[in-house]
Amino acid sequence: MLTTALLGENKMNKIFKDRNHKIYLGDVISCFNDIADESVDLIFVDPPYNIGKDFDGIKDEYDEEEYSVWMRKWIGEIYRVLKNNGTAYLMNSTQNFAEMDLIVRSKFFVISRIIWAYDSSGVQAKKSFGSSWEPILHIVKNKKDYVFNGEDIKIEAKTGSQRNLIDYRKTPPQPYNKTKIPSNVWNFSRVRFKMDEYENHPTQKPEALLERIILASSNEGDLILDPFGGSFSTSAVAQKLKRKSISFDLNEEYVKIGIRRLSLPSKYSEKVLQKNKKRKTTNKSKKDHI
Repeated sequence: MLTTALLGENKMNKIFKDRNHKIYLGDVISCFNDIADESVDLIFVDPPYNIGKDFDGIKDEYDEEEYSVWMRKWIGEIYRVLKNNGTAYLMNSTQNFAEMDLIVRSKFFVISRIIWAYDSSGVQAKKSFGSSWEPILHIVKNKKDYVFNGEDIKIEAKTGSQRNLIDYRKTPPQPYNKTKIPSNVWNFSRVRFKMDEYENHPTQKPEALLERIILASSNEGDLILDPFGGSFSTSAVAQKLKRKSISFDLNEEYVKIGIRRLSLPSKYSEKVLQKNKKRKTTNKSKKDHI
């Protein structure tokens, strides 16, 4: 039996919602039971990585076999609730990525394997090469029918826009394009303490990364699911981009972040929901320089 720290207690989930957004306070598998088959357009998954992170007293460090069983369960649920033309993006640690990739390929088609690369200015490993990237799987149920809004996520093509080169392979020769669809290497800074978007969560993902995913793989009015809400950046960006959202989280303190960010009705007072930033590290050098 999986540890309750990983799955959560099997109890009635609490729900906070308005017309377009819904947050569940409960364990992920239990919350999935409330989601209808083939009802979700886009899913973003950023689960605990099983590498020892401290989620406000819950240590993310479990038996590998149990973690694997649990991962298969929520991947199966993702397949069930995703529409036939839907898309999902799954993150995990570099340690678990290969196994997750194999599990996913038994059900989905992999469109891209993406690297989120970032600067790591803090203390790194002393006897190995430090890690400055995290993997993302871009997957679909139907490789011939899925949303991809390439025009909405184009970025500057430096060769064309900065150097004004001519492509003589074309007839007649033409200037290189000034914009392009991003490659599968994404460079976004991690969320730092001094950023406005910073929340009290140890594995917060940048809004810019989520904006690219949501713009690329959904349309206005679509329903987006994040089964590990965390800092609730997925739902916040979905709201900003006029999408609907559903998010789950087991930790009530994190759910309060989501309620505040989405302005959902709740029993909590304004004072309880007030943003009070705390640093994610006790490392003195980072306190001085972040």
